Amino acid sequence: MSQPDENPETVSYKSPQGLLTDCEKCFGLCCVALPYAASADFAKDKDAGQPCPNLRQDFRCGIHTGLRQKGFKGCTVFDCFGAGQKVSQVTYAGEDWRRVPGSAKQMFEVFPVMRQLHELLWYLSEALTLQPARSVHGELRTALDETERLTFLAPEALLELDVAAHRGKVNELLLRTSELVRADASSRRKGGTQRRKVGRGADLMGASLKGADLSGANLRGAYLIAADLRNADLRGADLIGADFRDADLGGADLRGSLFLTQAQLNAAKGDARAKIPAALVHPPHWSAAGHGTK
Repeated sequence: MSQPDENPETVSYKSPQGLLTDCEKCFGLCCVALPYAASADFAKDKDAGQPCPNLRQDFRCGIHTGLRQKGFKGCTVFDCFGAGQKVSQVTYAGEDWRRVPGSAKQMFEVFPVMRQLHELLWYLSEALTLQPARSVHGELRTALDETERLTFLAPEALLELDVAAHRGKVNELLLRTSELVRADASSRRKGGTQRRKVGRGADLMGASLKGADLSGANLRGAYLIAADLRNADLRGADLIGADFRDADLGGADLRGSLFLTQAQLNAAKGDARAKIPAALVHPPHWSAAGHGTK
């Protein structure tokens, strides 16, 4: 069993480093709490609260290095933004659900709530690094502090929390941040290049966007499933909630893109030429130099 942090109240979750998943300190919560259905992403069905058959007694995955090959691609895409270790080591002080079975049901219900809060922490901490949005930094910092405070609530209080309402308030700030940053990006664009016009929630499934100039675009919630984005310019684009499943990001430039997450990159295809934000990493399944992308 992982040991709880000595001073959990001093742990900061206000930076990307504090929001990285640490499976060594988690009780396999994503492998138990969340359901999945037999599909292209999962080899079989599993109900919420039912341990995955691949979960070992030490809370590690028994097929971690071969998840994609064994039909569990969905597991390689998921990212809890550090919520798993927060629930395990802080909310429940290191007492795992096997050792204290009576806590299992509540712990599994708390985990999705914590994940939503940690996702908001990720977006807010990024927003505070964006200089074009400095006029709203004060409000963003207040929202960040309040969101972090909520993550330290007792389990009962977390389950009573109106997460949707809190997300709505935070989203208003993120929208204002996006508008400020994208306006700044547009003002600095070089003339002469034809920019692809897209919008929030655009249906771009399977679209041919190779080499497209999408800098500063609003791609919130866009459907980019299996889209060809090789060598596309996505700098300054708002990518919150964009669906990149099987999209090809080979050689794409995502530096300075807004609200991109590791889970989105994990869902896509790509290669080592792709330029990504410093807080993220190239997924292991991406090719070394573009070989294997379409």
